[in-house]
Amino acid sequence: MYPDLQKELDTFVRRTPKSAEAHKKNLKRIPLGVASNYRAYDPYPIFVKEGSGSHFRDLDGNDFLDHNLCFGALMAGHCHPAVMKAVGARLTTGTMFGMPHDMEWELAEEICDRFPVEMVRFGNSGTEATMHGIRLARAATGRDKIVKFEGAYHGLHDSALVSVKPHAPDFGDIHAPTSVPGGLGVPKGSLDNVAIATFNDLATVERRFRENPGQIAAIILEPILMNVGLCMPQPGFLEGLREIATNNCALLIFDEVKTGAKLGWGGASEYFGVIPDMICLAKSIGGGLPLAAFGTHKSVMDLISQHKVFHGGTYNTNPVSMAAGLATFREVLTRENYTHVENLSKKLTDGYRDIVAKSGLQAYVISAGANGALMLYPHEIRNYRDWITVDTDLWRHYWFAMVNRGVMPQPYWWDEQWTISVQHTAADIDKHIAAFADVAPALAKAQQEHSSAVVAH
Repeated sequence: MYPDLQKELDTFVRRTPKSAEAHKKNLKRIPLGVASNYRAYDPYPIFVKEGSGSHFRDLDGNDFLDHNLCFGALMAGHCHPAVMKAVGARLTTGTMFGMPHDMEWELAEEICDRFPVEMVRFGNSGTEATMHGIRLARAATGRDKIVKFEGAYHGLHDSALVSVKPHAPDFGDIHAPTSVPGGLGVPKGSLDNVAIATFNDLATVERRFRENPGQIAAIILEPILMNVGLCMPQPGFLEGLREIATNNCALLIFDEVKTGAKLGWGGASEYFGVIPDMICLAKSIGGGLPLAAFGTHKSVMDLISQHKVFHGGTYNTNPVSMAAGLATFREVLTRENYTHVENLSKKLTDGYRDIVAKSGLQAYVISAGANGALMLYPHEIRNYRDWITVDTDLWRHYWFAMVNRGVMPQPYWWDEQWTISVQHTAADIDKHIAAFADVAPALAKAQQEHSSAVVAH
C-alpha cells in the first residue's frame, strides 16, 4: 500500500466515527452491513444523513460535493424542487393502486417522443427492464441465446450475471471469451445461453453468430461500456453491431439504464446516430424514485398484448414514481439543462486534463454527457481486459483523498464514473478541480515511485 494512501485512510477514519459505528451495528443483521453489495468497501462506507442539490451530509456532519449521485440515478440532483413538488402532491391522493391511471399514457408519450420506440412498459429497476427486455427478444425471435459483452453489467437476473467481472484464467481467450458465472447460484443453463463477445471487437460478435446459427435472439450492450469506468465505442462499432443484428434477424438492445437520461435528450440513439430495436431505461428517469421502462416496436410489444409474453408487477407505475418521472422528463431533463450539464462537463474534463498534464500523472480523462471518469492508464482502454490492469491502490488513494477534501468524485469502486447533475454549478466544478489539483501531485509521485520499484525488481 502506498504511504500516502494510508495517511488518507487514517484521515477518513478520524472524520467519520459515526459511520464506523453505524456500520458495525448493521453488520449484526445485514450481510456486509449494507443493503447492496456495491455499497460495501473498506474500512467502511460513509453513512448518509441528508442531501440537497449537489451536496449531501453524513452522520458526522461532513458536507460533500456529490458526484456519486446514487450510482448515476440522480442527474436531477438531490430533492429537485420540481420533483419534490410533484411527489408531494401525489402523497395526499394515494401512493399505490395497482390499477391504471392517466400518468401511464403521459409518461409513455414522453418516452416515445424522445427515443426510437413505439410502445413501452414500466418497471422499477434496471434489472427488471433488461430482464423483461431479454425475455421479450427471445419470444420475438423464438431463440434462446443472447450475446453480451465481457465486463458489462445489465442487472442481477441470471441472463445478466454472466462474465460481469471474470478473472484469468477462467475468462479464456480474448477472441473467444468464456461464459463465466457472476457468482454462485447462476444455473449452467444460463451460461449456455449467454455467448460472450469482446467490446469494440466486431469479429468476436460475428464469431458467436457463426458458432450459433439461427440461435441468437439479441445482442445486448451499454452503448458506452460503463462497468469499466468509461469505455467509448470505437468508430464503426455500434454501426457494425446494428448490421450484424439485422443480417442475422436478431434484435439489438441498448441498455440505457445509465446513458438514456445522462447522455443527452434522446439518449445514445441521438448521440451516436444508431437505432436499436429495444431500449431499456431506469436510474435517472425517475428523478430520485424507483422507475424503469423498456420499449420497442409495436410488433414486438404485441406479444405482451396477445398474452404470449407475461409482464407484470404490483409496483409498476406506482403513482408517486410516475409523478416524479413526469416532472423529471418535463422540467429536469430539458434541452436547456443538457446544455448546462455539457458546459459543466467540459469545464470539469478540461480542468482534470490540465492538472494531469502538469502533474505528470499517467492517466487520461474521458467524458460523455453527464458521465466522466479519471482513468489511471497510459492509453485509452478499449475493453474489459484493458480495464483490469488498473492500479487499485492508486485509485483508492485518489478517491479517499478527494473525499477527505469534501468531494465525492464518483461512487466507490474503480469501475464507476462521475455524474454531473442539473443542480451542479460552476462553483461546484471549481471546488472539484481545486481538490484534484491538491491531490494529483501525490498521485503522480506514488505512481512514479511504484513504476521505479517495479523496474528495479
